[in-house]
Amino acid sequence: MFDVAVIGAGMAGLSCAQQLRLAGYSVVVVEKSRGVGGRVATRRVNGTRADHGARYLESQGDAVQGLIDVLVDRDILKLWTDTVGEFREGENGVGGEVFSIPRDCYVAPAGMNAVGKYLAEGLEIWSGRRVEAISSTDNQMWHLSLEVTDDNFNKPQELIAKAIVVTIPAPQALLFLKADLGFSPDFLDKLHSVNYDACITVMAGYPAERQPDLSNLNYPWKTVDFRDNSDLAWIGFDSSKRLESPQPVFVVHSSASFADRYFDATDLPSVGQQLLDRTSEYLMPWLKQPEWLQVHRWRYAFCRNPLPVSCLAAEGTLPLVCAGDLCGGNQIEGALRSGFAAANWVKSMINQIKVDRGQE
Repeated sequence: MFDVAVIGAGMAGLSCAQQLRLAGYSVVVVEKSRGVGGRVATRRVNGTRADHGARYLESQGDAVQGLIDVLVDRDILKLWTDTVGEFREGENGVGGEVFSIPRDCYVAPAGMNAVGKYLAEGLEIWSGRRVEAISSTDNQMWHLSLEVTDDNFNKPQELIAKAIVVTIPAPQALLFLKADLGFSPDFLDKLHSVNYDACITVMAGYPAERQPDLSNLNYPWKTVDFRDNSDLAWIGFDSSKRLESPQPVFVVHSSASFADRYFDATDLPSVGQQLLDRTSEYLMPWLKQPEWLQVHRWRYAFCRNPLPVSCLAAEGTLPLVCAGDLCGGNQIEGALRSGFAAANWVKSMINQIKVDRGQE
């Protein structure tokens, strides 16, 4: 039994859980995956690492800047580049050029998931568990039934909590946030209104002898954005984040429209190859000839129409609040701020419960 159950170990969930833990509440974080950090993710592949989720951290506001300052001080983050490239197509879509834009980008040489690991320090996290259903108990507590998603984890499959913080994407939350639990139609309608853009990511490794080609570029870019491209959103020279890398590794993110077209494709390597082919047309011809590639699909990569609130509280039920980039937007900055707001809401609700029950 816990004071608070936080569903989702992404940036919002971890920031919320830490605030509550530091305030003295007993907290458990339930996460369906093996790792923490959500879309701030890193994959081990072919003897190296590749960041297939969040590209880097940049100052979007006080919340992210504060996190950057702490992580730089602890040697978890370093400045990767102070300029980003932006590819601008030529007239009628023919040719184009990479333009340099000042922007400080910070990365973790050990992998961007080091950010999530830092935020998870000291927390009780139940990995490999998906929330299957929630219900209320006779003594006015939440009961969570959990589905095992990873047999390597042997945590209990149910728990009791005074309050719940839901930080996973709205469509996933709606699988267990049911009307018969007493949620208002307005609360559920707001969650149903939230939509997301998908993204397909391809990680690709190249022969070590290609390294000099990168050193001799007219513009030695590490990251390039593609604006309004039908297929591409971004490419990063991922191995340049590492202190030592056996070969050049690039990560390419698709546009939302490309992801919509190919998200359910069964031949993922060919989908990844299409993205590399397109990238090679704009940047370097040999990008279409990797030694290896892997593809990852993000169904809920970016919240398209976030709610104009810092967190979304359910009324008329036991304490439950939704948080994350679905509230306020602004990606990681918004997720952190929403996590803080949800923690403050939970504190006030639990304190009020104590008052109502004569415990203070």
